[in-house]
Amino acid sequence: MTPEPAAGCTEPVEAVLFDLGNVLVRWDPHGAFEGVASRDEVERFFADVDFSRLNLRADAGLSWAEVRSEVAATHPQHAPLVDTYVTRFAATLAGPVPGSEDVVRELRASGLRLYGLTNWSAETYAHGPVAAPAIRLLEDVLVSGREGLVKPDPAIFGRAAERFGLDPARTVFVDDAPANVEAAARLGFVALRFTSADALRRDLRAVGVRLAAS
Repeated sequence: MTPEPAAGCTEPVEAVLFDLGNVLVRWDPHGAFEGVASRDEVERFFADVDFSRLNLRADAGLSWAEVRSEVAATHPQHAPLVDTYVTRFAATLAGPVPGSEDVVRELRASGLRLYGLTNWSAETYAHGPVAAPAIRLLEDVLVSGREGLVKPDPAIFGRAAERFGLDPARTVFVDDAPANVEAAARLGFVALRFTSADALRRDLRAVGVRLAAS
């Protein structure tokens, strides 16, 4: 069956490109420190080293050994917490995002091609498919840490499109981060911001995607 064009689009949707963290798998960096450091200690660590920035650099290909060296040079008291984060990374993944696997299965049954595009360190990515089996249902995943690029850089979207043979105008991109959704939309993807599985179903239907369970 030939898919119908998405609402407001001239081309039918053929593929869905998923972000992973907090779309298919729940991620909370605090989980690595439970029972190891107090919440106050962790918050000081995050603030002092600008953890979000450091984590994004690891997502872009910086090794965690290099991250630790930087932290040891500027905030040596926090270097052991970098080790804790890496060695206990599996504890940051709190399992599947409720309902997302069902949506993935429905999309697969509808005949759409499914891929992933994630900001994730190459060193810790292997934990993702274990924590959320929906990731294994995707045909392939482009992992930023292996590419040296991170969203919302347009280059990583282009690389995903080229590698997976995607036409942005026929591809729905799903992400929980507004900046990534906006970047994808500027590049011509049918871009949807993820808030919940139920909302994603509604949004997919609104752009003309038929789910098998609909």
